[in-house]
Amino acid sequence: MPLTVAAQMDPIAQIRIAGDSTFALLLEAQARGHRLLHYTPDRLRLSGARLEVMAEPLTVKDVAGDHFRLGAPKLVDLATMDVVLLRQDPPFDLAYVATTHMLERLQPGTLVVNDPRGVRDAPEKLFVMNFPDLMPPTLIARDRDAIEAFRAEHGEIVMKPLYGAGGQAVFKVARKDMNFGSLFDLFSASFREPWVIQKFLPAVAEGDKRIILVEGEAMGAVNRVPAPDDLRSNMVRGGAAKETELTPKERAICQRIGPELRRRGLVFVGIDVIDGLLTEINVTSPTGIRAVKKLGGPDLAVAIWDVIEARRKRR
Repeated sequence: MPLTVAAQMDPIAQIRIAGDSTFALLLEAQARGHRLLHYTPDRLRLSGARLEVMAEPLTVKDVAGDHFRLGAPKLVDLATMDVVLLRQDPPFDLAYVATTHMLERLQPGTLVVNDPRGVRDAPEKLFVMNFPDLMPPTLIARDRDAIEAFRAEHGEIVMKPLYGAGGQAVFKVARKDMNFGSLFDLFSASFREPWVIQKFLPAVAEGDKRIILVEGEAMGAVNRVPAPDDLRSNMVRGGAAKETELTPKERAICQRIGPELRRRGLVFVGIDVIDGLLTEINVTSPTGIRAVKKLGGPDLAVAIWDVIEARRKRR
């Protein structure tokens, strides 16, 4: 049965469709005959108990530069939607958190994917700390003495903001590094929250594997290899997508975290693994669907919509 689907996302005119997972989900939804609506999170309004938004009817096609058509905007009661896709990109800030509180009011009548409470309660660089034995040595802190002690113990480290995304502000620091003091001052002035300090893994030069889990099951992966002159493997930072297979250790990681993802209503999740060690669990707006398909893997938008439709039928 056709569903009415509202996509809460960044402005569709600004996305790059070649690698955009939200666009892949919209294409598959349209192919199944579902009716699509588009809105950005700044348009949400909570009027008493009624969650409303100015949304436009949306059609999509897989043509760069001519990938969408929007109808006239109209005021929509989101409680009348069958599905809301929570797909705006980070930063995961208080504005993002506010939208999760609003969307949580729609349940159980409207299915929100990923579950807004699950997203809110699983910040990507904190949630992963529930599985410390699967990770490289990691510290969440902003206390200089603690960071210095960690660096003295582990040597080369990586520092990044706790709520950063897309490889922004990721730095490698040596055991003895003349830039550390200035970097500490810069982070102190720029970020109020703690930072992630992680032992540097030299194997990142061979790739940072993005593994996509659908309903807690590993469904596909892509190995993101950083440029020779860059630490970061994110494809938006110049990382190259390479075909890959999962190792037994990576499958064991997925089997370990899968039940917790299902329990939290996190249907579409991307985890990052370097040298068999888990570094992040991405739940806000994971990417990788189009890269996996382009490299000969499955179309994971199909698997995700199979799960969404099955969940919708159970309501």
